[in-house]
Amino acid sequence: MVAVNKVAVNVVVLAGTVAADPVERRMPSGDEVTEIRLSVPEAGRRLLPLPVAVWHKDVGKRALKGLGKGDEVLVHGQLVRRFYRSGAGARSLTEVVASGIKKLERVEPE
Repeated sequence: MVAVNKVAVNVVVLAGTVAADPVERRMPSGDEVTEIRLSVPEAGRRLLPLPVAVWHKDVGKRALKGLGKGDEVLVHGQLVRRFYRSGAGARSLTEVVASGIKKLERVEPE
């Protein structure tokens, strides 16, 4: 039998609009995370809302300075699926965990 090495790639690069003001949270561990809801154009004219988690220890709080609703951003990271329990029972959430985020400058037409 021949062994086959599988390569797994989990890289996400998204350009979209921040749909709501970012929400900053401090976890019981002391780690800080900012949650962003990103609207990304899907096929056609529909916008796909995606949750993005920006961990301050990985990206840095400075990258989020001045970021707000309506800003255009470029996010790169990976998809992660989290499982948790709530009052409704076991739940899961698929989100983008950012390894970098950059606010895009709007170019005004001349």
